[in-house]
Amino acid sequence: MQAMATWLVARPLHSILALAATISLAWFSFLSAVVLILLLLQKGVQTAAVYAVIAGALVTLVGLVVGLSPANVISQALPIWLPALLLGAILRVTRSLTLTLQLSFIIAIAGMLVFFVLVEDATLYWRQLLDQVITVWREAGLHEQADILTAEKNVLAGQMTMIMTLTLWSVHVVSCVLGYKLYRQLPGRNADFGLFRNLNFGRVIAWAMALVSIGAFVSGAGWVQNTAFIMFAMFWLQGLAIVHWSHAEGFLPTFALVATYVLAPVLNVVLIMGLAITGYVDAWFGIRRLKTA
Repeated sequence: MQAMATWLVARPLHSILALAATISLAWFSFLSAVVLILLLLQKGVQTAAVYAVIAGALVTLVGLVVGLSPANVISQALPIWLPALLLGAILRVTRSLTLTLQLSFIIAIAGMLVFFVLVEDATLYWRQLLDQVITVWREAGLHEQADILTAEKNVLAGQMTMIMTLTLWSVHVVSCVLGYKLYRQLPGRNADFGLFRNLNFGRVIAWAMALVSIGAFVSGAGWVQNTAFIMFAMFWLQGLAIVHWSHAEGFLPTFALVATYVLAPVLNVVLIMGLAITGYVDAWFGIRRLKTA
């Protein structure tokens, strides 16, 4: 990884080509955010933003050649690069990975609450959006997939706000952590802003989650229930930090750490809930402190 990180920051051309190539990787376009955070930490916000603009222009030019509209390029690049620039800037200013991830937690919850304010009926909004997706899939000949989505549409519509919030937040914070890890691989860098395995969202956020959960139970309001669930589920990141800490301390063998990632696509919901429980308990009782003692 050290050779990769060094190559990426060695010359502007390397950085721009890496941003342009990774943003074009469809499902793996989040890797572009990883590269952007590395560049931002090493070269500063303005330089990283300029590289992103040039890379975006390059991708747009290539897209015009192959028949893609600039709107398609922008719609893919901005949702990846803007959050990366925000998280990278916060990390660079605060010089604390833990504080950056705590702030990302708060920003994600605030964003979801704003969504509930702007959208009068979230379930109806997602149902209409899913109808559009079903129509597009049928026009593309994906009839089997469209039939499955049609059957699950009503159930999904009620859960989409939670799914999208947790998914987007998870992608962006993981990109931030990976970008910081690449930055630490550069010569002369070690743990300038802390280590991921020491992440702790803290008791303030844990208290907030507990209070929101009580409010969800008492009020029965859908938006409060969604907020409580997301706040709990987001503790999966702290649970993952404990897994890495346990491996670093010798409590967890390497194959178990690898298995956590290998089984993630298969046991995604079960794994996230297990990690979330671990992370939430740690926020209250300090599992790492107890194990060390």
